[in-house]
Amino acid sequence: MEVARLGELERAVMEVLWARDEPVSVRAVHAALGDRGLAYTTVMTVLTRLVGKGLVQRRREGRAWLYRPVAGREAYVAELMLEALELSGDRGSALVHFAKSVTSDEADALRQALQQGRQVKPQGEQT
Repeated sequence: MEVARLGELERAVMEVLWARDEPVSVRAVHAALGDRGLAYTTVMTVLTRLVGKGLVQRRREGRAWLYRPVAGREAYVAELMLEALELSGDRGSALVHFAKSVTSDEADALRQALQQGRQVKPQGEQT
């Protein structure tokens, strides 16, 4: 997934999609964002743009399009973090700065993830 930056309205639409377990129609997204006073066509345009950015997939069901996120919120955020690391001239230094800013619970989660990653080697990787 190529990471695309989200505007405020795109982020709100993605939050609706991420909160659902099943694909949803434009009408359902529009209803979920009802407090914003958006036009139906505005929501449809945002969903179409998110499809174009590769963040959302759609499929036809009857006369309606149904939309679902390509990946979960956590995967999206992880990709943003990796993209940010690429901007650094020194990834190691950026990681150290990041590690110093996390809570102890977050640090424990990182340790556990790193440990699990070392135990499962990708195919073809030498030990």
